[in-house]
Amino acid sequence: MENLIFSLNATVPIFLLMILGFLLKKLGVIDDVFASKMNKFVFLVPLPVLLFEDLSTVDFAQVWNMKFVLFCFVVTLVCIILAALVSFLWHDKSIQGEFIQASYRSSAALLGIAFIQNIYGNAGMAPLMIIGSVPLYNIMAVVVLSFFKPDRKKLDKEVWKTTLKGIVTNPIILGIAAGLLWSALRLPMPSILEKTVSDIGAVATPLGLMAMGASFDIKKAFGKVKPAAAASVMKLVLFAALFLPLAVWMGFRREELVAILVMLSSATTVSCYVMARNMGHEGVLTSSVVMLTTLFSAFTMTGWLYILRSMGMV
Repeated sequence: MENLIFSLNATVPIFLLMILGFLLKKLGVIDDVFASKMNKFVFLVPLPVLLFEDLSTVDFAQVWNMKFVLFCFVVTLVCIILAALVSFLWHDKSIQGEFIQASYRSSAALLGIAFIQNIYGNAGMAPLMIIGSVPLYNIMAVVVLSFFKPDRKKLDKEVWKTTLKGIVTNPIILGIAAGLLWSALRLPMPSILEKTVSDIGAVATPLGLMAMGASFDIKKAFGKVKPAAAASVMKLVLFAALFLPLAVWMGFRREELVAILVMLSSATTVSCYVMARNMGHEGVLTSSVVMLTTLFSAFTMTGWLYILRSMGMV
């Protein structure tokens, strides 16, 4: 019972904030435009600041873990390959690109930080998980969405340049880099700056989760039921079942395991839909997977966390 309570305490507050955002949207307090701008604001300002705050105050040598970063990179790559292989089972080839992206791409930054913060009080290993997985998420999203376009045109050089520029200038990556650099140089943090940074970073999680909830549309969740259900099962259950035992065997524990859990089995990120639409895909399958994984991850994440807690791993 103690382990179940621990798991619920870690997951329920996160999904309650998402439900609050959903209810505020239904009541008319938040509309689609406001939710979109709130999402963008969190991505551009408080989330990078939060990552900078957590990394700038710790010892660089203690934070960096090459084994962990490489594990996140390799496992993410394997998940993408598995999703690509499964995509060939569908008769409708126009949905392959959307299926692959929606199956592997997690809400790693927002939910990863939220979960680890909820359990341990800081972002912990989430920034290193982001370094290991998020750039690969973005690069491979361009590859699969371009290669598996319904019209099957060749990869566009301009799309590549834009994506690579987007990765280099990604606010989350910049926040991590600035935090690591500040830590490595052992720069002091004046009290005024520390308080300001702390206050800005504190709004990242609640605002981001409410924005995700406000973006939720139940009707879209049933757009393409069979492929959406398959992608959702892979995203929430299969990848974690395959790679969590490997992570445990390799010696990862506590914040590391929670970060890996989020990377493997958190809900598909909302940005998948935006990217799919902007690259010539219909977007119905992507939005369906986003909605289904967001809805059911409340139960699956609690279940995975309960198992790990019962085994004394987190």
